[in-house]
This record gives sequence, C-alpha cells and structure tokens, in this order.
Amino acid sequence: MNANETSPQDVWKPKHNPWLVAIVVTLAAFMEILDTTVVNVAMPHIAGALGSSYDDATWALTSYLVANGIVLTISGWLSRVFGRKRYFLICIGIFTVASLLCGLATSLSSLVIFRILQGFFGGGLQPSQQSIILDTFPPEKRGAAFSLTAVATVVAPVTGPLIGGYLTDELSWRWIFFVNVPFGILTILAVMILVEDPPWEKARKERIDVVGIGLISLGLGCLEVMADRGEDEDWFSSSFIVLMALTGVFCILGAIVWLCRVKDPLVRLSVLKDRNFAIGTLLISVMGGILYASAIIIPQFSQQMLGYTATISGFVLAPGGIAVVCLIPFVNWLMKKIHVRYVIACGFFLLAMAMFQATSLYAELDLRHLIFYRVCQTATMAFLFVPISTVAYSTLPRELNADASALFSMARNYIGSLAISLGTATIIETRQRHQVYIADNMTVGRAEYSAYLDRVQDIAEAYGFSSDMAETYSRHRLFGEFTRQVALLAYNDVFFLIGILSLATIPFCFFLPTSRKSMQLGTKAK
Repeated sequence: MNANETSPQDVWKPKHNPWLVAIVVTLAAFMEILDTTVVNVAMPHIAGALGSSYDDATWALTSYLVANGIVLTISGWLSRVFGRKRYFLICIGIFTVASLLCGLATSLSSLVIFRILQGFFGGGLQPSQQSIILDTFPPEKRGAAFSLTAVATVVAPVTGPLIGGYLTDELSWRWIFFVNVPFGILTILAVMILVEDPPWEKARKERIDVVGIGLISLGLGCLEVMADRGEDEDWFSSSFIVLMALTGVFCILGAIVWLCRVKDPLVRLSVLKDRNFAIGTLLISVMGGILYASAIIIPQFSQQMLGYTATISGFVLAPGGIAVVCLIPFVNWLMKKIHVRYVIACGFFLLAMAMFQATSLYAELDLRHLIFYRVCQTATMAFLFVPISTVAYSTLPRELNADASALFSMARNYIGSLAISLGTATIIETRQRHQVYIADNMTVGRAEYSAYLDRVQDIAEAYGFSSDMAETYSRHRLFGEFTRQVALLAYNDVFFLIGILSLATIPFCFFLPTSRKSMQLGTKAK
C-alpha cells in the first residue's frame, strides 16, 4: 500500500451520531458505577431484612467489589473473544438480570451470589464504554467526549448514597436494585441500534490464558478481601488476613511476570511503556481512591456524628456532582489555553486544600457548611478526570485502546474500592489511637477534667437531681463527649492524610511531556 492509499480501518467512521452513541454507552456505565456506592447506606436495612449481622451484610459489598475488580482487568481480552459490541450487550443483559435477582433475594447467601454475578458482568461496562468512546470520536474531540464520561465516573459515586438513601427510606432497600432493570432494558435496545464495532474490534479467536486468568483473579480477589475484612480480623494478627495478603501479592507479581513473558497475553502490559498512559494511570488511581473514600466518609460522618438520615446524608454529596458538571466546560476551555500537566497539578492542589479545609469538622456543624465542604472537594475532580483521561490516551495506537481502557478503569475502580475499605479502617484505627491518648489524660488530677464534672454536676443538681444521680449523670455526659471528640479527631485526621496524599501526587504531573508537540493527540499506529 502506497502513501496515498488508505485502508478500511483508516476511513472507518460510526454510522450514527457519535454523541448519541456516547450517551447510550455512558448510561450503562453510570448504572454500574452507581452500584458501587448505592448499597452502602442500605446495609443496616439489608442486615435486618435478611436476618444477618451488619458485619455479615457487608459481604454484599465486598463480593461485588471483588468480582468487579477481577473482570475489569480481563475485559479487553473478553472484548476480543466475543467482539466488543456483543460483549457489551452480554454485560448489560446479565447485569440487569442480576440486579433483578438481587432485589428478589430472600437470604444473605443468595444476595451475595447475585452480587458476584452483578459485579462480574458489570465490571466489563466501564472499559467497554471508554473503548467505544475512544474509537467513536476523533482524537481532537476526545476531551469533550470524556466530559460525558466524567458524569458517570465522578457523579455516579457521589449520587449513589443519595439515591440509595432515598429509595431505602421511602420504598425499600430492594428498589436500589430494581431501579436498574428499566434502564438496563432501554440501554440494551439502544446499544443494539446505535453501537457498532470498528474493523479492529471484531470478534476473533483467542487463546484461553488459564494461568493469567487464575493469577489475576486470585491476586485481586485476595487483596480486596484483605482490605475489606482486615479491620474486623485485627489485621496481621489474623492468620486469615496474612494468608490473603501473601497470596494476593504473590499472585499479582506472578501475573506480571507471566503476562510479560507469554505470547498473546491476556492483558498487554506493553501499554504501560507509553509514558503518558503510565503516568495517567497512576494519577487516575489516586483520584479514584480519594473520590470513592471521601464519598463514603462524608455520609458516615453525617449519620454517626450529626444524626442525619440516609437520605439527608446522601443529599450532602449531590451538589458536588452538579458542581462537576458545571465546571467541565470551563476545564475543556482551560485545556486549550494551558498545558494539561498544569491543569492536573492545579486540580490536585485544589483537592488538597479542600481536604485540609475539612480538618476543622466539629459536632455542631450545620448542613449548609457540610455541603459547602463537600462541594469544594468534589468540584476539584473536574480538573482531574477529563485532563488525565485525555493525556493518558493521547499517544496510544488505537489497536491498544481495549487493553488500555481495561487497565485504566481497573486502576481507578480497584484502587477506589480498596480506598473505601482502608478509609473506613483508618477512621477506626485513628479513633482508637486518640481514645487511648485522651483516656490517659482524663484523670482527677487534671483541672479541666474535674472542672467539667463539677460544672455538669452543678447543673444537674440545679434541675433537681440528687447528689449521687448528678454525679452519675455528669460522668455519663463526659463519656458521651469523650466518644464524640475522639470520633471528630479521627475524621479530621483522615481528611488531613488525604490532603497530604493529594499534595504528594502533584510532582508526578510534571513527568508528563512539556510541549504540546510531544503530546500529539491520537497518534496512529504504524
């Protein structure tokens, strides 16, 4: 073929409006991402309805995250085996059926099984959606297309608790699953009509890499179980947690070695040789971890410390999603004016400042200020997701889009799921540390300690309490205040740690190319 000739691959264009395609595939991804956080606020209701403890009920979340993390990694290979459109339809179909079955579950064991099914097939939706958008839009329009993806990726986790809380309070926890069914059916019909596979994404015969699948599945699964159950099992004092950790690390290292050596690997790790993609994957991992962890911590704080209902706790997160949607057009304009590396660095700096701002939480904090804190945190994500996604895929050949999308989505979601578990565990660990320190200083010899007891006792006696009852009441009040202050210190410390992590990520932004010429969007494969 001479220089003037073009192959069918070079001239391929989607038959339908690219934005219609993007909206349809993003709706499917939105449903799946929503299910990562929508269940959290309903856990007490699920435990009560199915006759299990709250601790056992959390397996409904853990099982979903484990299955989801495993399939995210191998979704590129599954797309090649079935063809991307067919695989996408299979994922939507079974995800929808599994959602219906979750809503109909009559026992915790059946719910966990259906959640595994839901997570396994739901995990293929995000990478496929991102890969479809990459192929549907020309490189120069990908920034705008990723803005739509940001709506699913950033807005879904923060609106999940709101939707879950409302459905649980007003209807039943079962409706957090039933609500997926009509959207799933509509999405299947729309995908069948609008989405098509480009020539390089047609189904083809692939070798089944049993070793690769086994190592990845076991490694990611064990690490997720370790993070999710570690606090309950007292971490590495438990032989079970030690086994999970060692098995997870060994299998992940073994998978890396295997995938680098085997011919036609399950996941082509060669995509990480592209500097833009490697750094972009690192940055999106940090962003995903912070996004998911904070989306759990804020509702937890509002319910446990401020006494809000599940619906109001979810409402605290919703305005942040609106802020992201409003800021995305500005970020797209900003990316045309200054280099992407500076936009991303600015985003992490603003995120750190928003987290440091939240280190001043107090027990009498009103709803308006709590929403303001959360809006400041979430709004910074607009400066991160679209720029990071754009630069990550900027110099990759399109034939690697499926593998790149799988790794990129896996890094964001899997680190995010680990962050949910580790964030909650860190709050508990930090609370225990403060509890020990403060308890050691609560002695009769401390003037503040004695003054507080005397003041409360005097107030109680003024209201007619006997001397003995007033003393008991004062100690009860002191214990309640002690518990509340310990928890507040723990939440503030966690937000401080997240802020430090955000600042520590900024230097990596400057490993991205310095000139626009070295980051030509959409480099074609030779």
